[in-house]
Amino acid sequence: MQVVVCGLVVGSATLPPHHLGLLLQSLNSAYAALQSWKSAITDDPLKVLDTWVGSDVCAYKGVFCADPQDDEPGPVVVGIDLNHANLQGTLVKEISVLTDMSLLHLNSNRFSGTLPDTFRDLISLQELDLSNNHFSGPFPTVTLYIPNLMYLDLRFNSFSGPIPEDVFNKKLDAIFLNNNQFDSQIPQNLGNSPASVINLANNKLSGNIPSSFGLMSSKVKEILFLNNQLTGCIPQGVGLFTEMQVLDVSYNSLMGHLPDTISCLNQIEVLNLAHNKLSGQVPELVCSLKSLANLTVAYNFFSGLSQDCAKLFFRNVGFDFSLNCIPGRDMQRPQPECSVIPGGGLSCLRIPSPQPLICGSLAETLEANLSPSSP
Repeated sequence: MQVVVCGLVVGSATLPPHHLGLLLQSLNSAYAALQSWKSAITDDPLKVLDTWVGSDVCAYKGVFCADPQDDEPGPVVVGIDLNHANLQGTLVKEISVLTDMSLLHLNSNRFSGTLPDTFRDLISLQELDLSNNHFSGPFPTVTLYIPNLMYLDLRFNSFSGPIPEDVFNKKLDAIFLNNNQFDSQIPQNLGNSPASVINLANNKLSGNIPSSFGLMSSKVKEILFLNNQLTGCIPQGVGLFTEMQVLDVSYNSLMGHLPDTISCLNQIEVLNLAHNKLSGQVPELVCSLKSLANLTVAYNFFSGLSQDCAKLFFRNVGFDFSLNCIPGRDMQRPQPECSVIPGGGLSCLRIPSPQPLICGSLAETLEANLSPSSP
């Protein structure tokens, strides 16, 4: 006897009966789950779901199957990718029966509502992309209980309220929460995160950048906090990010002097500090960073640049220092605006360090001078 499963012909002589039974049970569950989800989709202008008919779920458009990694019979549903399908509808709890699924990509659709609590049962899920949809309500905390999740993308939705602390306790490699309506402060345990990319841009976050900032993994590549309502100083620990490539804190209300440690960002390519209230000198070595491709300090209150900054143009590095308070330079603020330093000359914590700054010993220097409660 032969059985057709997901387009494959399986001989009953080579597949033990109990394995065949488990396989059919798994695929029947997947079929029921996907049909339940299909019934919750109210608009499918691209006719993506026209293929979602019959019991052969592995033939459904956007559904991917493979043999399981253990000794269980296969194939099983291991991924769903409906990016740019323009589907309108909601997510249903039945999706959680797809426990072999490692990725769920729903970018650029019109899904709304909230995430079912049963999503915590997606024990194999590693990538969850819900970006560019119409989800709303508080942060979907069920995502924090998906045990093996490593990539979380919630950007371009309408989530609101505070960001839970546990986001930064979870072993996520990428956190995309930008372009929502999250408010309150960035949790103080930010430094616990092992992520290589954190994007919190275009929200309504306020308060200081947590002092634990520099305690994050030295493997972090990108941090984007732009277009929020952040205040206070840029923490000294910024210099510990030896593999940082992009740091963008533009369009906030950050004040005080830049920490000298920012000169230790040896791999930085894009450094955007524009549209803040920063003052003092741009640290001398910043303009000498070898990987720098774009440096933007415009619309601040800086009063001086080093000679190395003038050489950036010869290195074909994008450099914008307009609308500051730098004497003898064109396109600066009117003098009356420069006579009053925003924040009354906020005194940021300065860590005594050898001159010249020794980046290799920075971690020990900061550890000796900072405690978790330091401002």
